[in-house]
Amino acid sequence: MGTAYETDVIAWANEQAALLRSGQLSAIDIENIAEEILDVGKSEQRELESRMAVLLAHLLKWKFQPERRGSSWEETIDTQRSRIERRLRKTPSLKASLSDADWWADAWDDAMDEASKETGISRKTFPKNCSWTVEEILTDGWLPA
Repeated sequence: MGTAYETDVIAWANEQAALLRSGQLSAIDIENIAEEILDVGKSEQRELESRMAVLLAHLLKWKFQPERRGSSWEETIDTQRSRIERRLRKTPSLKASLSDADWWADAWDDAMDEASKETGISRKTFPKNCSWTVEEILTDGWLPA
């Protein structure tokens, strides 16, 4: 085997791709390839969670700071909804995350952190759990009262 996974992951990946394409299956690094494949899925889930946290943070800011509402918040909300919808359309298996309580708890926790940091409002002011439905959160034009 050429480059070790731990030494240079890019060179390793290029070598592994060449080995696969040339049919040299006995020479491939099966264990690390399997890990990399799993990491692709995790990366997609992290991106979805990150986008949802940004969206939720802006919805929290919208609800708890009505005097500061503006077009930039609306643009961020619209952009995140659009990007989330695109991710779900391109990777339909990510929809399962929207039914996962632990995933939501993490996204909500990140959203509260971001909203608190950006507004100066204590996390204790925000609801402990998200009270909005997935449908509300992802519906174009919907904003919390």
